[in-house]
Amino acid sequence: MSEAPPPDGDEELETVTSADGTEIAFKRMGSGPPLVLVHGTTADHTAWRVVLPGFEEHVTGYAMDRRGRGESGDTVEYELEWEAEDVAAVVDAIDESVTLLGHSGGGLFSLEAALQTDNLHKLILYEPAISVDDHEFSSDEVRAEMKTLLDSGENEQALILFLQEVANFSPAEIDQLRAAPNWRDRVHAAHTAYRESRVEAEYEFDPARFTDMTTPTLLLSGSESPSQYRDAVDTLNDVLPNSRIAVFDGHAHVAHYTAPERFTDEVLTFIRE
Repeated sequence: MSEAPPPDGDEELETVTSADGTEIAFKRMGSGPPLVLVHGTTADHTAWRVVLPGFEEHVTGYAMDRRGRGESGDTVEYELEWEAEDVAAVVDAIDESVTLLGHSGGGLFSLEAALQTDNLHKLILYEPAISVDDHEFSSDEVRAEMKTLLDSGENEQALILFLQEVANFSPAEIDQLRAAPNWRDRVHAAHTAYRESRVEAEYEFDPARFTDMTTPTLLLSGSESPSQYRDAVDTLNDVLPNSRIAVFDGHAHVAHYTAPERFTDEVLTFIRE
């Protein structure tokens, strides 16, 4: 592990080198058993800022910046497999078995990373972006419109389009994100949302690859989430041999923002089991 310069003058991030040589940064805080946190498509490690204070007395949190975000490096080319390798690199750099928590797009990459590492203690997936039952998270038309906006320098409009049409966020959820201090960083990284929506659309979930994955797994879902997220959770629960579902009643895809205490309690309870 090495150190990256502080992104805003008040925190230091460490780095690990992924399989393709890309430097992946993460913020480490707290003490206790290790918990690696993998943010969703439009975020960076600060996506966990609301829940990290509740975790740090109980676990050592490793909140990573996925490639192209925050202090992590990037490449011109982009593949889904590289994101999974990034997650596995952080997990494997820790000298004891890890609980891995991935949200949305980060949940998909965490699921794939679970096949690449032997250092997992438990796995937590919050509505991973997996298309099942003919659901599509994005259409060719939406991705084409996003690219047009990005090519025109209209990053914020491209980001909002992604949140509306791909992530299926409600206006209230989008307003909550826009009010957060990391909104500017989300806008800056809007191009990563486009490329992720492309590889997620191409991803084909093969249940046979996961039927022998015995890692204890907690699948998180919101009762108010769009059906494609809830169906993905149900499908994974049917496939994985050692999983269970926990539902945040009255909440949707971002309960770590809207119900941080409930979110923290659910995660910590599972880690302690």
